[in-house]
Amino acid sequence: MNYPAYIEEPMDFPDFYRVSMHYPSTRIECVEDHVRAELDRVLPQSGIGEKDRVAVAVGSRGISNIPVIVKTLCDRLKEKGALPHIIPAMGSHGGAHGPGQKAVLESLGVTEAFCGAPIVSSMDVEKIHDILDGVPVYYSKDCISMDHAICINRIKPHTKFKGPVESGIYKMLCIGMGKHSGALSLHQAALSHGFNSVIRAAGDAVIQKSNVRFALALVENQYDQLTDIRAISSANVFDEEKELLIKAKDQFPTLPFRQLDVLVIGEIGKNISGSGMDPNVTGRAFDLMEDDFSKNLKVTRIALLDLCEKSAGNAIGMGNADFITERLYGKLDYEKTLINALTSLSLRKAFIPIRLKNDRCAIQAAMKTTGIKNSEELKVVIIKNTREVSRFWASPALLGEINAMEHAEIVGKVKLDFTSSGDLILF
Repeated sequence: MNYPAYIEEPMDFPDFYRVSMHYPSTRIECVEDHVRAELDRVLPQSGIGEKDRVAVAVGSRGISNIPVIVKTLCDRLKEKGALPHIIPAMGSHGGAHGPGQKAVLESLGVTEAFCGAPIVSSMDVEKIHDILDGVPVYYSKDCISMDHAICINRIKPHTKFKGPVESGIYKMLCIGMGKHSGALSLHQAALSHGFNSVIRAAGDAVIQKSNVRFALALVENQYDQLTDIRAISSANVFDEEKELLIKAKDQFPTLPFRQLDVLVIGEIGKNISGSGMDPNVTGRAFDLMEDDFSKNLKVTRIALLDLCEKSAGNAIGMGNADFITERLYGKLDYEKTLINALTSLSLRKAFIPIRLKNDRCAIQAAMKTTGIKNSEELKVVIIKNTREVSRFWASPALLGEINAMEHAEIVGKVKLDFTSSGDLILF
């Protein structure tokens, strides 16, 4: 393919500063001990007894220490004489079929061999209630077949809306554990009733009508380390999740800028964010009923370089960028991406941006199409992905802002270097 000269001609890229952000934070040192202590608080009142079959609902996110958390829960249940079974709770992810969802868990390290419990994975659901004038609420038949259910999820800001609870236990109860049917039903209802009303009503319905006994709520700091693990009885989930969301937002990793000309993202993926790349970081959200994230950051151009292997071809979120590489496009499983987009009604996220042959062309095109002629004046940031933003690379035009930041440290200076095929050598 012949590109315009400004994309193909050699460009003198500015040097970039490597920046580390040193945020004050705490972390849980021994995750297993902490989980056990929390379980010992709630298990005596849970009603879970000897030989009871227990569904352990686990989602598709790349949560810190998730295999250890699931294994510790399964071990503790077995010590009590119960029979744990791991259930994928991830809506339409994994291609919206049972084997695909089991494969997603295994890619995260949640395996039958490690956790000591079978993974039961199907997409079968049963309607357990109607909310908001006839909106059906679905619940996994695999969970219904058990005596009890326990939900595990991270509490964090959502990628579509803002509210008292966002991405966490309530969302997993009604969308994750509702499988594809539940995710589709509630996303459609949100167009009429709003996400906050739907999540609250559907989550309440699952708690009242299902066999969920308690939840394990997780909070991470800016460095993707667990800072809080809390076992919450089902009746108290909403109130305690509200409290934990405030804590999660205070520690959520974002870029310390409000305006950029170019943002280069090394990789996107479902294991990084439900939206592939998190709009809480990028400021980019375009779909119906999505809140405005541009108050966090406004970016003129976004270039995406690659797709995570753990995303298994799901490139949801790429449509919120301006440029992608042929390397990313070559890893795209459009059926998985399309199912995700149509289920969540996030159509724009599945759009295919301008494709360029390699990283150099994508970065160069992003910089050349901002309207700023002098590359030294461009405010450019390069990140590995939207989860790892405590370390990034910044162009010289941002040096003044960085020097004024309390928690920023410049730890080096590099030239942008590329392989013979044009791929960036940096991460």
